[in-house]
Amino acid sequence: MKLGFLTACLPESDLTDIARWAATQGFEALEVAGWPDPDDRNHIRVDRFDDVERERVRRIFAETGLTLSSIAYYENNLHPTTGKEVNAHVRRCIEAAAALGCPTVGTFVGRDPGLPVRENLARATDVFGPLVEYARQHGVEIVIENCVMKSWHPDGYPGNLAYSPELWEWMFSLGLKLNYDPSHLVALGIDPVEALTPYLDGIAHVQAKDTQFLPGKINHYGFYGPISGEKGWYRFRVPGLGQIDWTRVIDALYEGGYDGVVSVEHEDAVWSGSTERVQTGLGIAYRTLRSLVHG
Repeated sequence: MKLGFLTACLPESDLTDIARWAATQGFEALEVAGWPDPDDRNHIRVDRFDDVERERVRRIFAETGLTLSSIAYYENNLHPTTGKEVNAHVRRCIEAAAALGCPTVGTFVGRDPGLPVRENLARATDVFGPLVEYARQHGVEIVIENCVMKSWHPDGYPGNLAYSPELWEWMFSLGLKLNYDPSHLVALGIDPVEALTPYLDGIAHVQAKDTQFLPGKINHYGFYGPISGEKGWYRFRVPGLGQIDWTRVIDALYEGGYDGVVSVEHEDAVWSGSTERVQTGLGIAYRTLRSLVHG
């Protein structure tokens, strides 16, 4: 395995600076943000990917010795008004990944909040069938993160239909792979190791994020959280500052034969607010995982 991180936590930094810092810290891979303008999470300019951009990115990874593990574009592919634009950008991400020798593109299934789950699953089959085939033709796999995305539903219900092992089985039947993130499973009361063990063949990428339970909050809000739809009783932390037993998780991945990248997804509000604080948070994650993740 290799240890890396998702660059979206450093939107104000250039990919060159991120890669050089990552290499000096001992990271071995980057999962690179590829959102379109005007979003500033665009460390690879997928929306205007040409020969110049391809050579720029290739040179950065050649000079630093890092691995480009995935191009990340996590948006709602089933949104009733913007879904087609999202689908089109996923295709651009696939083209860029193929040109760069990157094995995966990461996104969300999403959901149309105005439709019941079964109708969303039918729509997703129609949407992702052509996307998966396009990726296959380019030698790339689409990976779906198992984030709940409650903020995408007006009542705080799951907004990304990829949050449970039951849905992973459906995803795999479409040719999609899993970007496994244990933090979301813990927040659903699912044992992250028991969940991953039967599905290791479907995991093509791993994200490392932790979940911290906030004392007493669940007794006030309940499992579904506050009426605002926010989390309420838990928050995301960098690995080592939450509830997850990373020794157990990484050991299960090794035992199951996973040999890809473990990519830190930094969404820790405590270690945010400046480049320096984000880097400190990434350093905490590195020290937590370094003794566990090795080739």
